[in-house]
Amino acid sequence: MNQVNIFLATFMLVFLRGIQQQNVIHGHYIAAALTPYLIAIAEVASVLLVVDTGWGAIPYVGTGGATGIVCSMWVHRRVTA
Repeated sequence: MNQVNIFLATFMLVFLRGIQQQNVIHGHYIAAALTPYLIAIAEVASVLLVVDTGWGAIPYVGTGGATGIVCSMWVHRRVTA
């Protein structure tokens, strides 16, 4: 179960960072001001889970990050198109 939580926390962290990058690039000021609070939650969760798991977390962090960034690119383009 911890592996699923690591994947989800990392997915959300990278997803939100991707969304934030798009917010900044496209001048979405309110979203850019609010998104860091969600990033902080995901980052703290990710760090706590990885520290608890150790090196075995690498595949889940990598997969969560890869899927998170691709999904953020897709979602942002659909929402702002």
